[in-house]
Amino acid sequence: MLSSRVAPALRSLPRASVIRSARRGYADVQDGKLQLSLVLPHQSIYSSTGVIQVNIPAATGDMGILANHVASVEALRPGVIEVIEDSGSKKWFASAGFATVHNNNTLTINAVEAYPLDKFSAEAIRNGLADANRLLSSSASEKEKAEARIEVDVFEGLQAALSK
Repeated sequence: MLSSRVAPALRSLPRASVIRSARRGYADVQDGKLQLSLVLPHQSIYSSTGVIQVNIPAATGDMGILANHVASVEALRPGVIEVIEDSGSKKWFASAGFATVHNNNTLTINAVEAYPLDKFSAEAIRNGLADANRLLSSSASEKEKAEARIEVDVFEGLQAALSK
């Protein structure tokens, strides 16, 4: 529906201006870095910091983002956000959120919660997953089962992240 209303407006623009605005090159990035902002409700982990690459757990599949990436908005599933800097790589586990790649070579990640991956215990994850699965198979209320399904998704994401 929306595209049928937008398309005539695009056709009325001079063709050269449409092509010119869509064309981008590596020369657009002066230092070759992606500007990352990784933000939680209570904290900013990165604030317009130049990084080499960011790997995210997009709902559509894992995604690597470099400088000059095409603009997009991605929902995040539970998984690892990996930030690659000159000094090495840092990994956080995020439970959910959104990543927005902007045309001006910036990436903004808004996560519900994110913790350094090395702060998790494999045993605690196994126990949490077992508890959540137990609750799913019990006679708990629908609300409790819905919360347990979310916990299962998060614990399974954590297990996968730690096994890599």
